[in-house]
Amino acid sequence: MAELDVGFQLVARHLDATDRPAEFDLLGYSWHLLPEVFAPIHTASTELFSDWLPYPAGGSFLEIGCGAGVTAVLAALRGCARVAAVDISGQAAANTALNATRHGVGDRVSVHQGDLFGPLDRDDRFDVIFWNSNVIPTPEHFDYSHDIEHAIFDREYRAHRRYLAEGMQRLTPGGVLLLGFNSLGDRVWLDRIAAELGLEFTEYRGETRHSGHVAVTFQLLQAVKR
Repeated sequence: MAELDVGFQLVARHLDATDRPAEFDLLGYSWHLLPEVFAPIHTASTELFSDWLPYPAGGSFLEIGCGAGVTAVLAALRGCARVAAVDISGQAAANTALNATRHGVGDRVSVHQGDLFGPLDRDDRFDVIFWNSNVIPTPEHFDYSHDIEHAIFDREYRAHRRYLAEGMQRLTPGGVLLLGFNSLGDRVWLDRIAAELGLEFTEYRGETRHSGHVAVTFQLLQAVKR
């Protein structure tokens, strides 16, 4: 599968210590980057989605898969009163906390290590929930060998199914569930999962960029009830 090959190339690049600085600039700010954390400099997804997102001023924002913390920290910098950030990688959670402190919003950004909504309190609800998802599906037998692979590959789209099913239950009245997706993923499969859950997607915004020699269309999708 060509997408799997591209995914493994991305993994190798994110793990290449010679191709990742300790700091980087993005969206007008400088950021810490710890080893083995998804590097926003290697793909346009973080830049685009973080710029497009409708941050609820004075409201609450949850980012699943926070990585280096760019989106979660920007949510606080752009006026969200309460931000939660979750990542399955302990190194990524530490990176997000480091950048929240760097930009003076550590008091408004709570960082959690865990899988999707697992580490949150059962009663936590949010005005906007966002995940820049691991769009490349893999077979059931796929074994994750590095934490970074969780940011790129999703075994049989199980995490996507959970995100949609559980995310809708985590919204405040009138809240918005958003998914950062791209053309390396399987949109037909994703739409089928959404339909099985009584949902469908509207495209909030999209843009095509090149990742190496591959043209990738990035889409910010909103999940809504059918």
